[in-house]
Amino acid sequence: MSTAGDTGRSVVVVGASAAGLAVAEGLRAAGFAGRVALIGAEGHLPYDRPPLSKQLLSGAWSPERLALRQSAEVDALGLDLRLGVAATGVDVAGRRVALADGSSYAYDDLVVATGTRARRLPGTEGLANVHVLRTLEDALALRETVAARRSLVVVGGGFVGAEAAAVARTAGCEVTLVTDTPQPMSDALGEELGAMLRAVHEGHGVRIETGVLVDRVLAAEGRASGVVLADGRRIGADAVLVGIGAIPRTEWLADSGLPLGDGVVCDPCLRAAPGVWAAGDIAAWPDPVTGVLHRVEHRTNAGEQGLAVARNILAGPGNARPFTSVPYVWSDQYELKIQIYGSTRGADDITVVEGDTASRRLVAVYGREGRLRAAVGVNMIRALRGYRPRVADGGLLERSAA
Repeated sequence: MSTAGDTGRSVVVVGASAAGLAVAEGLRAAGFAGRVALIGAEGHLPYDRPPLSKQLLSGAWSPERLALRQSAEVDALGLDLRLGVAATGVDVAGRRVALADGSSYAYDDLVVATGTRARRLPGTEGLANVHVLRTLEDALALRETVAARRSLVVVGGGFVGAEAAAVARTAGCEVTLVTDTPQPMSDALGEELGAMLRAVHEGHGVRIETGVLVDRVLAAEGRASGVVLADGRRIGADAVLVGIGAIPRTEWLADSGLPLGDGVVCDPCLRAAPGVWAAGDIAAWPDPVTGVLHRVEHRTNAGEQGLAVARNILAGPGNARPFTSVPYVWSDQYELKIQIYGSTRGADDITVVEGDTASRRLVAVYGREGRLRAAVGVNMIRALRGYRPRVADGGLLERSAA
């Protein structure tokens, strides 16, 4: 039964993120008249994170452009907004969230949308000029390094590392990218497209070291001075960017009794326990095709899950619906626009079906056990759209053009 008109109900959303904002907006759009508290550890209104490694890092955007909503739009939602204060625990039985300032919130429904934190290299805590790229402050600090045209070692060849390397090199920095994969982004895109990306980066002057781990960061007078690779080689640099993935922010839930693993473990409806839900990067839920628990760290997924949780809260426990979507992510690197529908990881069959890597215009399909699981486009925006419904269907893998 819908609870939209119940003014006595309270929903507490922990995480002033894209997912958290989507929950609040979804509730209000459906007519929910109860209290909605939105709690965020950062002191900012919810902002968009993908531009951190693209437009903001390059200086093309100011921080103000990242805001997902203007202050007046957030005010219109009538939220109990608490920014700059972290949640420290939750009493699931008593339905109450504790905050770092000693206060607490009672809830009827709790939504965990605290996302992830950047993974760091051991021994780099407190070392100047060792960057990660997850928050607005992270991006602004790295932007100063890039603007000064300092030499930079990028550790990690995923989305963040490859995008930041492209921005830094375009700005005139001397850039070395180190990745343990055979090619940049090859764990997500496969070796053929990874080799294409490598050629693009090297063509712009990036030095690339593949198939090797970073053993440690070198330091001199409390500042990073380069890295030592696992094979003993040393690469000097003025700064180091660590882009080796992210870790779900579940520490504050350690004593809650909620099911935790690689994130907050949920059922297909994104429910972790009676009255507790999760949305965004932190939510681990069963893949609708394989049944395997998975997380999706993409911006569009966060918004879609937030709206889905809002709908399920209002529908009531017996009427909640499983969450399904087609994950979507994009990456801008130099002249390349890379777009992905679906899940490419674990593909056992990757085929370029339109265009080719030589022209750097293509569509590739990704299959697993004979089923279409994803499609990737490089500079072929319109052509790729035709593959989205096929990825959603998850039917037999066919290599003919859409």
